[in-house]
Amino acid sequence: MPVNLRNRDFLKELDFSTKEMNFLLDLSRDLKRAKYTGNERPRMQGKNVAPIFQKTSTRTRCAFEVGAYDQGAGVTYLDPSGSQLGHKESIADTARVLSGFYDGIEYRGSAHENVEELAEYSNVPVWNGLTDEWHPTQMLADFLTMTETAHKPANQISYAYMGDARSNMGNSLLVMGAIMGSDVRICGPRDLWPSQEVQDAAQERAEMSGGKITLTEDPDEALPGAQFLHTDVWVSMGEPKEVWDERIKLLKPYQVNQAALDKTGESAFFMHCLPAFHDTNTKVGQDIAAKTGMDNGLEVTNDVFESDRNIAFAQAENRLHTIKAIMVATIGD
Repeated sequence: MPVNLRNRDFLKELDFSTKEMNFLLDLSRDLKRAKYTGNERPRMQGKNVAPIFQKTSTRTRCAFEVGAYDQGAGVTYLDPSGSQLGHKESIADTARVLSGFYDGIEYRGSAHENVEELAEYSNVPVWNGLTDEWHPTQMLADFLTMTETAHKPANQISYAYMGDARSNMGNSLLVMGAIMGSDVRICGPRDLWPSQEVQDAAQERAEMSGGKITLTEDPDEALPGAQFLHTDVWVSMGEPKEVWDERIKLLKPYQVNQAALDKTGESAFFMHCLPAFHDTNTKVGQDIAAKTGMDNGLEVTNDVFESDRNIAFAQAENRLHTIKAIMVATIGD
């Protein structure tokens, strides 16, 4: 049967089948080619979308705005000071108000239940731009990037994630790989693995797709044969110094450095959802170096980040094409 995602929410990967995810990846490739060749046909003319950002963003905001403009839609960006959401107006009421103005709503914030509630009370599709538990728009970009780079379908791709996996990126990379039939390795301290509930859901989907999932504390088990090596930030600037000290001590063996890349044996490509703490050229980078003494990067060393194995910027560009595909598939003509 053909895939029809019209009027569907896009909240987490587990809501979608392998076939539906492949459809979105195929549409992303088509839209990317059309933009590159100057043949893009607007399919959202007369539509309006409302990105709500409770958390700041560069890539997600730009991707939703440029993607909507490319497709002929209007955009109203709502930051924490630009709406009453959660302050004077409930999530349910906000959903019902915005549904009367807009054809689609994006939400980027903390608690996943917020985007679920927004979708429950909205009459138009709601798209998850990031929550603490899931990052589904990032996953489409990651898989478009890996399949383009490897020139292989997702079910022939192996990748590892090293670091703090008890996070949206850890959850999403584990589950998305399971859905797509990939060979997924999650590597980090056991205390920072995805929850057992997420692991069980991933195992169930891997059994359906033919995928393979591995969770290990040992880089020597996770890295050999990985074609791609992912990581994400270890700490938030809002966390106290005691948390930094403990987290960095725990995660230092899982830093992505040249030795880690060498262990893949495949000259693996490096991937990161960005921003990355890889040097001291930002205020955050300087603060990290001052607090930790690690001036050659935190989760990834600067030499790896600046090497030709880094495809994080191609990955960032693909946020545009994949987010555009989500909007076109759900509200496009």
